[in-house]
Amino acid sequence: MSANGDAKTVLILGGGVGGIVAARALRRRLGRRHRVVLIDREPRHLYAPSLLWLMVGQRAPASIQRPLEGLARKGIEVRIGEIEHIDPAARSVTVSGQTLEGDFIVLALGAELAPELVPGLGEAGHDFYTLAGAAAFRDALESFRQGRIVVLTSAPAYKCPAAPYEAAFLVEDYLRKRGLREAVSVDVFAAEPAPMGVAGPEVSGAVKDMLASRRIPYHPEHQVRSLDGGRLSFTNGTTADFDLLAYVPPHRAPRVVRESALVGDTGWVTVDRHTLETRFPGVFAIGDVVSIPLALGKPLPKAGVFAHAEAEVVARRIAHAVSGRGEPDRFDGHGACFIEAGAGRAGFGAGDFYAEPKPVIKLHPPGRRWHLAKVLFEKSWLFTKL
Repeated sequence: MSANGDAKTVLILGGGVGGIVAARALRRRLGRRHRVVLIDREPRHLYAPSLLWLMVGQRAPASIQRPLEGLARKGIEVRIGEIEHIDPAARSVTVSGQTLEGDFIVLALGAELAPELVPGLGEAGHDFYTLAGAAAFRDALESFRQGRIVVLTSAPAYKCPAAPYEAAFLVEDYLRKRGLREAVSVDVFAAEPAPMGVAGPEVSGAVKDMLASRRIPYHPEHQVRSLDGGRLSFTNGTTADFDLLAYVPPHRAPRVVRESALVGDTGWVTVDRHTLETRFPGVFAIGDVVSIPLALGKPLPKAGVFAHAEAEVVARRIAHAVSGRGEPDRFDGHGACFIEAGAGRAGFGAGDFYAEPKPVIKLHPPGRRWHLAKVLFEKSWLFTKL
């Protein structure tokens, strides 16, 4: 497609990390006669990694949100509305009753949180992957004086694989600072067999050692079946009582995606692992809504760092298709993440998740510089991206 062709429209579905990065990168690379349209149901972007700090009182809700309308100043059209239907073959989207057509679609709708899939879960605990849930847990923690706190992963696969372990470290640190550690126990019950298992046994072992050093019992392979009041029942026949529960809910693709022709056998969108294009030409998918199989048989983790990198790749590929300039980039499976450890420290892991026969990841032990780097990244995102 030459630079002298007709003006093009790119529809970006979702205002999370992937959608925002894709919109900004496309706006930089495409002339202003081409439209970049970002669509989301929520008028404000929530920087989800900061929910961990919010749940222990280190952030306020307003401080980790920004209006998506700020992107309009950068030449990006922002449409707030419910995405009701996606037709990938026609490259069209229905938003609050109106059909929009594009030359390209970038699907970045993330994962839908579904606590209702576990009977009693939503009523018994606090979903710290949402703003309301993290704030409710913070309020409950403020008045908590003794008993047992459980951090639960309710399914073996979820976005931000480090987050439940970070939550446990931050809660333990909060209790210690308030002189309540001896009166309150903190346990992690996990559906998965090991922490951050895709990163390999060395990373899993390091996280388990961190839990043990903080006297946080770890109970892997505990798939929750139901909750009744303050009791967890697991599929392995065991039960566990708690006084305060913070949980990661089950995840699934958003309804509008499940009802489209985009979802594969995994229940998520299937893409080319290097180009991020779906089986429909001109339709790309990035971030948590995608499932990319790795050589060891597990999928690429769902994490903002991958959504960010995938968005940059897709933006370059679309810009190349429109203008003929530059090179069409390829996603190489590299990623990194911080592991907040509390007490002003964080670990840092990075490596190649596409490596064969298994990912090659290096984990740096907790230190103040990694915590500072995580804070600086948060501030950079909130004050420069929107």
